[in-house]
Amino acid sequence: MSEKRKSIPSLVKDPKLIEKRREQIIEAAVNLFIHKGFHKTTTREIARASGFSIGTLYEYIESKEDVLYLVCDAIHAEMESRLREAINFNGTGLKILKLALKSFIRVMDQMSDRVLLIYQESKSLPKETLRFVLGREEEISQVFVEIIRKGIADGSLRMDEKHVKLMADNIMVLGEMWVFRRWALHKHYTLEEFTEKQIALLLREISVSE
Repeated sequence: MSEKRKSIPSLVKDPKLIEKRREQIIEAAVNLFIHKGFHKTTTREIARASGFSIGTLYEYIESKEDVLYLVCDAIHAEMESRLREAINFNGTGLKILKLALKSFIRVMDQMSDRVLLIYQESKSLPKETLRFVLGREEEISQVFVEIIRKGIADGSLRMDEKHVKLMADNIMVLGEMWVFRRWALHKHYTLEEFTEKQIALLLREISVSE
């Protein structure tokens, strides 16, 4: 996707101030949206929780939907950043994939409330804005595409190129499964047990050595 982020207009011209204020808005809105939901949260509540007036809030956003978009984008950015930071791209594709899977599921567990927020509330975004949110999800999926292709190239993973994107999407769903089904899964598995079992099942399909 050529356009990775939606541009949110601001009446303020200082980029650093915009970034600082929007970080305040995002953090305040995340907590409100998680506990009250998007529709029950008012812009006045977001402004108050952010530490400034409703008039100041509208200097940095145009609508409550803008705030929701900024929240979703920030959550995706944190997910991708933490995943990439956890991956050492030294070693075979197989080794890197195991590490990436463990890191991804751990990050999904740590950010479960925020991940749920995206899936519960992003449907409230206008169609065009939602396109940007889904594009960010694709960027995270692309991390796994890169790893799988490295494994195919170095011979540690076996897979037809036409199935690489499907496998990357499968991995995304595995992480999301722990978020959406944790209430049932934790009766039978710890996070570590769930992770190890899912890695074993996945690598049985694509690992040369498994």
